[in-house]
Amino acid sequence: MSTYRMDDGTVVKTENAVQSWEGRRKWDGHNQQDIHAAKHGWETLHKSRKGRYWIERGSAWQGDNGDARWIDKREAAAWLILNEDELPKDLAALESEVSE
Repeated sequence: MSTYRMDDGTVVKTENAVQSWEGRRKWDGHNQQDIHAAKHGWETLHKSRKGRYWIERGSAWQGDNGDARWIDKREAAAWLILNEDELPKDLAALESEVSE
């Protein structure tokens, strides 16, 4: 469980998310890598109690405390499609807009 201060001053807590999706991992020939993050990193998409989406990022590097940022619904839909997850109802209408 982590807590972050967003750019707009809002404080988010991972344990308060109503839904979360971990980034899909793919074998790169040496390690399992998160398809969304840089080498040795990971991302998790969260949906807040107010229906806003945010990305939590971290890495395996010592001293990296991670970070988080708000994203819009369009970016959340694209993230979920790339992750091969089903879109929640509030994002379903965006599927044809963000994928071809």
